[in-house]
This record gives sequence, structure tokens and C-alpha cells, in this order.
Amino acid sequence: MKMMMKMKMADANMRHLLLLCVFCALSVSLCNGACAEVDSDTEAVAGRSFKLGCISCKMRGEMEATATIDWLFRARGEADFVHIYSYDGEASNVIDERFQDRVEWHGSKKTFDIQDASVDILNVTFNDSGVYRCIFNRVLLYKHLEFPTIASKEVHLTVVAKATRGTASIVSEVMMYVSIIGLQLWLLVEMIYCYRKIAAAGEEALRASAAEYLAIASESKDNCAGVQVAE
Repeated sequence: MKMMMKMKMADANMRHLLLLCVFCALSVSLCNGACAEVDSDTEAVAGRSFKLGCISCKMRGEMEATATIDWLFRARGEADFVHIYSYDGEASNVIDERFQDRVEWHGSKKTFDIQDASVDILNVTFNDSGVYRCIFNRVLLYKHLEFPTIASKEVHLTVVAKATRGTASIVSEVMMYVSIIGLQLWLLVEMIYCYRKIAAAGEEALRASAAEYLAIASESKDNCAGVQVAE
């Protein structure tokens, strides 16, 4: 009876260890993938669509917040920025007629806690070259306080007639693949480590169970021998 109970406890411990390893592996990937600030591309091709990327992550993910987005544009050769687009989590508004029917929201959807403010520019023209600025008007919602903050980023866009692949793009792609391969290798090492821990725990439990079984058998044999002698 004791042996069966110990075997069940060892089996439960092995399951808990396996679940812990899986949880650790998943938590690493989830934590890293929650929000990552990635710079936008800066070269668009005339006549095609282009994604203006703009991401601003909150410092604390568990904190509630709301945000509205404004996009400004300063054309090449101009001195001032012009308000061209806004988004409040539900509706968008194209303000500058130069971009009418040519700007579409490509950021965070179905949330007021906007962290990705990317937009698509359709049918890009050479006049779209210039500096784009996205502004996050974010309100952090504490228990008894609303704290407004402002974050902004700029994208210097160049429109070309034909797509070219710059050195920065190639390096970024190589680094992305290196990161993916490195993460997969790390997960593989973690899984091998967990498997060895589980196997070692199982073998130890079996040895302990076998030793206890032999001890019980030996004790039973001695008792039987004693009974026979008594007769």
C-alpha cells in the first residue's frame, strides 16, 4: 500500500515538473511578444501601398489606459507640420484632403488601449515624401487618478520609382532570423533539460519503490518463517 502511494506521489511530481517546464517556455515567448517597438520602413514605391509603422508600448502592461492618435505630415520643402489624420479607437478621420480616401487604419483594433498606431497609405505618390509624425495622447488610468501622457515618433519617408533593398533592410531581416533560430534552440535546450530532470526523477522513484518492495518481501518472508517455526 505504501509503495503504491509513493509511486502515485512520484508520478504527480513528474507531471508538475513537466507542466512547470512548459509554462516557463510559454511565458518567455508570451512576455517577449506582448509589445515590441519596431521602427517603420522609410522607403515607399510610387503607385503602391505603404505601411507607416508607429508603435509605442506602455511601460506597465497591467495598467489600464486609453489613447487617441494623431498623424502629422511635413512635406519635403515645407517648414510646418500639417494635421492629416486622427483615430480614437472607434472612428478615424482624414483631415487633409491630399490624403482623402488614401489613408486606412492598420494599428490596434477593438481596443481603446492603442499601442500600435500604424496606418496604410494607398496609391503612394512622389508628393508623399517627407516627415510623418504620429502622436499618442494616452491617459493612464490609476485607481483614483487619470494621468495624461504624450508620446510621439517620426518617420522620414522617401518615395522612389522602383523598390530597392537597402543594407539596413537586409541586416534587419538577418537579425530577425537569427533571433528566431536562437529562441528555438533555447527552447530545445530547455525541453531536453526538463526531460532529463523528469527521467531522473522517475528512475529515482522506481528505485525507491523497488527497494521498499524488496524490504517488504523480505520482512514477509521472515514473518512466514517465524510462523512455521512456531508451529
